[in-house]
Formats: sequence, C-alpha cells, structure tokens
Amino acid sequence: MTIAHADLGQPALIGLDWGTTALRAYLFDAAGRVLATHASAAGIMTLHQPGDFDAVFEEACGPWLAQAPDLPVIAAGMVGSAQGWREAPYVDAPATADALVRGIVHVATARAGTVHIVPGVIERGELPNVMRGEETQIVGALAGDPTLGGARAGVLVGLPGTHAKWAVVRGERIEAFHTFMTGELFAALRHHTILGRTMRDADAPDAATFLRGVEVARRTDRAGLLATIFSTRTLGLTAQLTAEQQPEYLSGLLIGHELAGLNALLTARGTTLAAEPLRLIGSPELCERYRLALAAFGCAHATIVEAATERGLWRIATQAGLVAAREAASEARPDA
Repeated sequence: MTIAHADLGQPALIGLDWGTTALRAYLFDAAGRVLATHASAAGIMTLHQPGDFDAVFEEACGPWLAQAPDLPVIAAGMVGSAQGWREAPYVDAPATADALVRGIVHVATARAGTVHIVPGVIERGELPNVMRGEETQIVGALAGDPTLGGARAGVLVGLPGTHAKWAVVRGERIEAFHTFMTGELFAALRHHTILGRTMRDADAPDAATFLRGVEVARRTDRAGLLATIFSTRTLGLTAQLTAEQQPEYLSGLLIGHELAGLNALLTARGTTLAAEPLRLIGSPELCERYRLALAAFGCAHATIVEAATERGLWRIATQAGLVAAREAASEARPDA
C-alpha cells in the first residue's frame, strides 16, 4: 500500500526500514519531508534467494525510481544482518551517528543503483547485546530533540517490540543497552503453550486487567517470571479471569517483569525508573501500554517520540552525503 502526499516537493531520497517481518519504504523530498510511503509484509525472514530482495525492492520502490532513476537509497534494520541482502558488520558501542555512517555497506540492485545499508550496534562483554534498526530510530530521536543528545546524565530510551530494547543515550552516543524478548515470548506463550488454550481476543483493551499483571510482576516478594506465569491459567481455571482477560493479564505480567528487571539493572548503577528521564519509540498503542506499566513503577514522565525512523534515515543519509543538509527543515519536521 502506498500513501502519497501531493505538492510537498521533488523526490530526493528513498529510505527503507526493512526488518524481520515487514518492510516500510519512505520517499523524501529535498527538505526531508515524507512524500509517500509503502508498506509490505515481505520481511527478510520471508525471503530465501538473493534475487528475492531485488524483487521486493522493485515492487516497493519501482514506481518512484521510474520517475526519478537516480534517487539515493538508504536502508536500516535486519536487511543488513547475516540473513539480509548484505551483511553490515556491527559498530561497537558507544556508537554515534558518525560511526554508523562510517560502517555503511553498499549493495547493487538490478536497476544498477546502490542501496546503502546502515550497520547495527554491538555491546561486547560477557553477555553481548546487539541491535539492528533501533540505532537508526535513536538517531532520529536525537535529531528531533536536541535536549536528548545534550543530557549529560544520560537519557533512557525504550523501544518496545518483539525484542524490546532499552538504551542509555548520552552526548549523542548509544552508550549501553539491554534487550528483553517480551513481545516474542508473549506470542510464543499465546499461540504455542497451554496458556493460550483458554484465551480469547478481547474487543477492546482492558487496562485494569493489564495492570493487575503488571502489579503481580512488580511485587518484590514474587520469585520471578517462571514462578508467576502459570497464574495466567490458574486465574482462569478459578474464574478470576475471563478468557478475554487472560491475554491482557499475560501482557501485563510480561511487561511488568521486563520493567522489574530493568529497574534492578538501573538500581545497580544508582538510579531507578522513577528517577530517569525517559523516551519511548514504537507503535502508539504499544507505547501507551508501556506508559501505563511505567506509571506503576513510579515513572510518570515517559515521552513518546514520533517519526523516529523517518528522522533517523534522513539524518544518517544527510551525514553520509547522500542528500544535501537542510537541517532547519529536515531535522525539525520530516513528516510535515
């Protein structure tokens, strides 16, 4: 599906957010504003031959390139993984936008053009951590909020999703980050375990039941996720949760355990969720869910960042010299 916005300017750049399960393409004008978008379910896990990437790229961007054949193209996400179009080796944390630009790799397309692929970030250590795609969103958040990059004490940036990331950003650098497989675990439990057998999808969100799960996870006298997760089933068996409430409770339980774990990590370095300046990047619905859960942990000031992916693709492309810098327009309003 393509969504177009007329009379904003001439095309100047194509940006691709190409992940595991989906592709989203953006057509930018010379001021960094989004002229059109294209969404596809052709994530990298659905592609098995090298030519598949070219075919999906052509389907998504062919009409744009037909009108402007020389458009530069920048891509971020799992498209740069070992299973992607071409692997872009990770950049070590602490990582800046400049480091990401230096790590860009190139792949030729069937149209004889080039796609510039942004690398991910790795934090090495006893338990290494990696991200692909989230680094571009964080760069976009920095572009849209100068105070974020200037915070000397660091700002916590949360990116809820299949593999939720929590990154410490200081001085425009991604200094450290943690990954929680919350979204993937919810999907696995919901669809592939006994817990899902008694569940039904609700017609509308149920904040009270969701927060009940969060509160169970938040209680410090509980023994952790493995000791509480079966309560999703037993509360149903004892008629304390309806079939429609059980997915909400499970969601709250998992997100609550994620935040409890994050809070423990923060406490070890002398702070807490309640004390952290915090930004959220992701779908509005999921970010609102996290805001509810964060409030239960005493964090009532989480701000949702809009258009982070678009801003990040544009800013990295600008720093890489793919498009001319027009900072006043591009970094302030990429989707105006």
